[in-house]
Amino acid sequence: MNDEKQQDAGVPEGPPEKSAVIAFTLNGTAVTVHATPDRRVIDLLREDLGLTGSKEGCGTGECGACTIMVDGRTRLACLMVAAQLEGRTVETVESLADSDTGRRVRDAFVTHGAVQCGYCTPGMAMAALAVVRESPEADRPAIREALSGNLCRCTGYVQIIDAVVHVASEER
Repeated sequence: MNDEKQQDAGVPEGPPEKSAVIAFTLNGTAVTVHATPDRRVIDLLREDLGLTGSKEGCGTGECGACTIMVDGRTRLACLMVAAQLEGRTVETVESLADSDTGRRVRDAFVTHGAVQCGYCTPGMAMAALAVVRESPEADRPAIREALSGNLCRCTGYVQIIDAVVHVASEER
């Protein structure tokens, strides 16, 4: 009797997970994926689509390492599920090379020493891209506030803010 209970304890109750077809634009390319609707976007990007630039730091939306852009606004990929991507436009750090502004952000991070261990860099760069696109007139305090959802343990933020100030001045 105890053996039966132990065997049954490992069997999930309810119907098996069902895959859904989810269509969206990813870094300028229309894609269609088959995934469970509740699959986290960070896992979809990294494991299913091979886009490993976005990092999972905390998995709870506290660090910003997984920041992507959805319909031009920053979002945390660890807090989104695949079903939320249907019909949307998604940009990941891999897309930085696809635009002049993205390349300027990438290059400014290197030039200003805003990259150290690199773990926060993908999310920080996407947040920086959003700031530059939305508010190229932003001053240092506004940039600091805009990046406040992205944690970095290495740089002390000065170099990151310097990089964003540099790109923003070029965009004006």
